[in-house]
Amino acid sequence: MLDYTITTENSAAPETEPQRQQFFIEKCRLYVEDFRIRTGRTPTANIRTFGCQMNERDSEKLRGILAQAGYELTEQEDADLVIYNTCTVRENANLKVYGRLGYLNGLKKKNPLMRIVLCGCMMQEKEVVEKIRKSYPFVDLIFGTHNIWQFAELLCRMHESRSMLVELWESTDQVVEELPAQRTYAFKSGVNIMYGCNNFCTYCIVPYVRGRERSREPKDILREVEALAADGVVEVMLLGQNVNSYGRTLEHPVSFASLLREVEKVEGIQRIRFMTSHPKDLSDELIEVMADSEKICPHLHLPLQSGSSALLHRMNRHYTKESYLALCEKLRARIPELSLTTDIIVGFPGETEEDFQETLDVVRRARYDSAFTFVYSKRTGTPAASYPDQVSEEVVKDRFDRLLALVQETGKEQISRFTGRTMPVLVEHVNTQDPGLVTGRMSNNLIVHFPGDAQLIGTIVPVTLTECKGFYFMGEQTIG
Repeated sequence: MLDYTITTENSAAPETEPQRQQFFIEKCRLYVEDFRIRTGRTPTANIRTFGCQMNERDSEKLRGILAQAGYELTEQEDADLVIYNTCTVRENANLKVYGRLGYLNGLKKKNPLMRIVLCGCMMQEKEVVEKIRKSYPFVDLIFGTHNIWQFAELLCRMHESRSMLVELWESTDQVVEELPAQRTYAFKSGVNIMYGCNNFCTYCIVPYVRGRERSREPKDILREVEALAADGVVEVMLLGQNVNSYGRTLEHPVSFASLLREVEKVEGIQRIRFMTSHPKDLSDELIEVMADSEKICPHLHLPLQSGSSALLHRMNRHYTKESYLALCEKLRARIPELSLTTDIIVGFPGETEEDFQETLDVVRRARYDSAFTFVYSKRTGTPAASYPDQVSEEVVKDRFDRLLALVQETGKEQISRFTGRTMPVLVEHVNTQDPGLVTGRMSNNLIVHFPGDAQLIGTIVPVTLTECKGFYFMGEQTIG
């Protein structure tokens, strides 16, 4: 390990943000330069992201800060700086991180200059941090979701520390944006419009690790979208744990539908997406804005979780099977081309076969294009974790298999309605399996593979959908 502390002569860190973090980015550049002088090479950095789109967007910000500080970003995990941006929605996500840490320990023994950083939702769990302190003492820095914008400052402190640095906040009202970001795609970007969640579903740990809802000011969001458009972005995804409740915590409340109307006005933006929507908060105003818009994509991710009204009550979801299906019908009546996707949990405590059949009934009637299906994961600290009537693994596996089979069957039937049509497709990348194909996405979020090359990436082209392959299409670009 290099032993040094760098000082910045005749200057002190500003108190205000984001100027303070810009100061520490510049200070990080001094550490990078010192590393280069001492070793003869530029330090490398690797970020691994676990979890949702909000985590992906957070990682883009981490990459931007590292790039501005002078690190060489790499896809290789044997880098000089390795960062895990973690998720904790399901237990498997935690187990995956623990498994990777064992691997990193071996790499660090070979490279004493290596530094390991853990951040994100998993780090907001006290028992997780205690386990890392005891079992993985080679980790250098731990921070959470509330102060991720402090990354540059924490990175400097880590370089100056001889022991594990842990900086966790239990909550915050502070929202700091306007920091550098390095996007995964040049032509599309996520935009955080709010943080946290107030719903406290009994199975979900998110409100405990992400905190209470905090909405960004509309003017700040619009300024960010305008800057993205000026930088060549044609598609934005507005992100929040429950975007339908956006604006309620502002000094001057604003509805999500009103925000969408303003984002629509930004020149250069051709597609607008958003997630996630909570069914209990989806307003008629939002449906009308979607129906009337030429930019808002006709795709809605509307988590169901269970088709049983009794289980929905136990989950604290605040809607019933009947109200959910009525909402689906209202949406399809106003937006006939709508593609509907969902999340479903199998094996929630107390789920009976009758409850499960109610879920299957909703899948048949709601006509989802696709569904993300999950086995219930007990999360310590949530009310459902202490429910006595946990469902056996054998029963859960049987139900999960049956649900997945139905989702695949109904999903293929639903999306096959587009076969033969010509649709605008935003090309995202060269196909990973066949370099003679490119892969793109329709406005309804369905994937299309068709012949093309890298020159098409970032453009929206007409594609005739020739064959439905289940949850994606094969197609041919339409010329003229």
